Amino acid sequence: MSDTVLVIDDQPGIRRLLVEVLKEEGYQVVTASNGYDGLQEAQVVKPQLILMDMKMPGMDGIETLKELKRVGQGDRVIMMTAYGELDLVNQAREIGAYDYITKPFDIIALCQTIQEIMTHSAQDQTKIG
Repeated sequence: MSDTVLVIDDQPGIRRLLVEVLKEEGYQVVTASNGYDGLQEAQVVKPQLILMDMKMPGMDGIETLKELKRVGQGDRVIMMTAYGELDLVNQAREIGAYDYITKPFDIIALCQTIQEIMTHSAQDQTKIG
């Protein structure tokens, strides 16, 4: 079974782009359009990685990250922001975000980062098992 990536973003175009790119890279991709749905998907799917927008209506990325951490699904979260607001980035890191990227993002660099995280995740599972 392929590694699963959950994409949480309120912009349909970003979700479609990431689904297309990540599937081409061999990942199974699940999407959610907001923080509430993303939390539900994370608990059902248990993804190896979550890509999440910081600015979403309703439950924003910071609130969603806090809830993901609370339910044990927030270890590998990459936050995405079009705003580059340092205070939000720092807050996300303090909560435990793995990394962040700014929109528009470099697809090649993003795929390399995801590959590194997935490889590290697979090595951790090998050590445990």
